[in-house]
Parts: sequence; structure tokens; C-alpha cells
Amino acid sequence: MSQSTRTPLGHLRPNRRSFLIGASLAAAAALAACSGSSGERSSNTLKVAYQKTSAFTQLEDLLTKAKGEFEAANSEVTVELVPIEAEQDQYFTKLALMNGSDSTAPDVMYEDSFQVRSDAAAGYLMPIDEYVDAWEDWDQFVDSAKEAGLGDDGKLYGVSMGTDTRGIYFNKQIFAQAGLPEDWQPTNWNDILDAARTIKEQVPDVIPLNIFVAKAGGEMTSMQGFEMLLSGTDSELLYNADTKKWVTGSQGFIDSLAFMDTVYAEELGPALDVALDSTIGNRVSTELLPQGRLAMAIDGSWMPGGWISGDNPWPEWEETMGLAKMPTQNGQGDGFTSMSGGWTLAVGSKCANPEAAFQFISIALNYENTLKYDTENAQVAVRRDVAESEDYLSYNPSFEFFSGLVQYTHFRPTTPDYSQISGNIQIACESVVTDDATPEQAAATYDSGLISIVGEDGTEAAS
Repeated sequence: MSQSTRTPLGHLRPNRRSFLIGASLAAAAALAACSGSSGERSSNTLKVAYQKTSAFTQLEDLLTKAKGEFEAANSEVTVELVPIEAEQDQYFTKLALMNGSDSTAPDVMYEDSFQVRSDAAAGYLMPIDEYVDAWEDWDQFVDSAKEAGLGDDGKLYGVSMGTDTRGIYFNKQIFAQAGLPEDWQPTNWNDILDAARTIKEQVPDVIPLNIFVAKAGGEMTSMQGFEMLLSGTDSELLYNADTKKWVTGSQGFIDSLAFMDTVYAEELGPALDVALDSTIGNRVSTELLPQGRLAMAIDGSWMPGGWISGDNPWPEWEETMGLAKMPTQNGQGDGFTSMSGGWTLAVGSKCANPEAAFQFISIALNYENTLKYDTENAQVAVRRDVAESEDYLSYNPSFEFFSGLVQYTHFRPTTPDYSQISGNIQIACESVVTDDATPEQAAATYDSGLISIVGEDGTEAAS
């Protein structure tokens, strides 16, 4: 799209403090969307719940394929696919509502790895150790992938589908218009901000930078936004795994919020009505980047999967987009950082036929289907045979780059209380970019909320 025909989303915010946004998820609507058959649990039907969005169709393709293969081998059992059409945070809410009732609880569910411990502790998931012990493919999974499905009790509750890393996507054509290099690689946070300032001045009808900052963004804000920054500071991370305590009074926490504040104070990010909308993740991948309306995005390794084989193909992405590693705050330490997560398939605790449920998972995540999913969804493979396959390595030119970020990566805390604490991070981020709080005030509010969740004894002051 030519520069003259781009439609800017708007940068002007005369008074950020005056911007108000209201969004609520109605429980009744969520229940209606998630409701299934009522009555006794059937051992002849497997309900498989999963997330579906307009930008994320590869999962449904995988599960549909696995359904056909499973039913061909098990004529007495029917697989009922239950798509939950929602963005990430709303998906978690709707899945929890399903799990709250015996009649709607799924037999198999698409489960974020960071939710495994809390959902296992809540009684939503069934241990599957006996099934993986008898599954010959289990030895193909790397140790970190096996650990992703563990609960606090040491039992296994989920099988990893792949992992991911995060970096900076940048539009080489916009960079050329701004006089920035095609092989751009920032070495600190100021390099990112300086590039954004240059783009704002030289190519004013595009958004210079997106970093997720909204409560509605859920984990996109906590992980791809805030924790990407925090992991590059000299401060301790959110949680000290050695002492099993959460960290308060972190300068890195304040500095990470200050980076976000700078982006919005200098009008380097999307207009707030766009940034605070729950669809911002999809809009970045399906509209803003492909249409040349966004110059830089701090985002995840999965995006090229949608451009290659999704419902919104973008054949020109390879020559248009550059990839850069996320630098640490001042180039210290290893120089770069990343965050990793990943999703699992898990068996619901109310399942009447767990053996069949695990067989479905084993079919969905066998070599052939994992290769299909990991290539089409741009996953960092966690099965050794897939990761070493030439079909995998040659499918997507971004695989080498994002796999190379594993050496710098960090993971979210997997404690049962992380989800609630993550929500407070999102509140802190949004309060700063809307001018409701300074970074220092938002960090102090977060610390107070943290103590109210885990208690004084569950926290320690940053060193």
C-alpha cells in the first residue's frame, strides 16, 4: 500500500487522562457461548474445547484432522469439537466457566502452559502420567516441554504442542523511507525509541511501534509487553523461584512501565481506542503489519504462520518484514532477551473416558500432525524428530531466527496465583499509558495488590 493511501489510526491524544474505555464480559453470554449438552457424562462422546479467532485457524485444522483419524480408529466414540470464539483473556474466562459445571466441562481442552498448575489445583484437570508412560512418542519430547505440563503435585496434566519466543518485527520498506537500515538491530531500549521517533517524523502516517499495554490484552500485555521489558533489566524478575517469593520494590518494574509511558507520552504507539481494544493482537497481525500501517511490533514467533497458511495470507511478508532481537535495557548481560510460553492439550477431570481422551491427544500430537501444526502455526518444535526434520526447517524462513532466541528466553511464573497477579500487571500498564498513574505510583499499587494476594510472607524486597 502506498504511503498516500494508508489510513492512519490516529496518534493525537489531547488528554490521555480523559480517555475512558469500558469493557465487560457478561457471564450469561459467556455461559451461553460455552454451554453444551446437559445430563450424565458420556463415555461415547469426547468434547474438545479450544480457542478460535479469525487470525488463528491452524488449531481447528489440526483438531479436525485428529477427529477424523480418531473416529476412523474408534467407531464407537464421537469427537465433538467445541470452538470458543474469543481473544485470549476471554478464552480463559469462558473455559473456566465450562469447567465450573459437570455438564459443560470438556473432556479435552486447549490449555495455556501457565494455567496448568492453577487449573490442576482447581480440580479441572486429570493426571495423565499412566498414559504418557505407555506412549512411545513421549521420549521425543524435550525435558522443558515435559515440565510445561506439570502440576504443583509433580503429576503431569498436559502435553506440550510447541513453544514460542518473542522479538521485534519491523517493516523494512517503512524503515527505508525513514532512512533507517534494513538490517536494523537495536542494542538497548533507547535504540527502539529513537527508531520510533525517527519514523514518526519521517513517515508520519504510520504507527511507529506497538507494545501491548491494555487490560483487555490479557497475557499479551503481561508477557509480550511488560515481561519482555522486565526480563531485560538488572532487577529480579517477578518471582524468585529459589526463595519461592514474589518481588516488591523493583526498579526494573518501574523502568518497564516508564518505557511504556514514553511510547504513549510521545505518541509513538497506536491511538488509545485501538491500543486498549481486546482485538489489538489480531489487528496487528492481520491488518496493521500487512497493510503497512505499523512500523514495529514487539510480538511472538507464531505470526508468520498466519501469513503463510492462515485465512489472511500475506505472501509479501518475507521481503517486507525484518526481524530483530529484543535488547536488554542498556545492552547488559547477554545483550538480548525473550519470553517463551506455549500451549498444551489436557484431559478434563470430569472426563468419563480418559483413555479415549488421551488417545485423541496422542493422535493430534503424533509426528505427522505435530509437523503440520508446528509449521503452519510457526511453533518452536518441542518434539526432537520434528525439530530436526528438513520439512520443518525449510518451511518457514523465520524458524531459524526465533529458535535462536531460546538461548535468551525467560518463562512466566507457573504458580497457581500467577493469573491473578498477571491481572494486576495489566492494570498497572494501562493506568500508566492512560495517565491515571505515574510509573512509580502504578508500581506501588501493584506491590500493595501483590501483598494482598500472597501475604507479606510471600514477598521479598528487590535486592
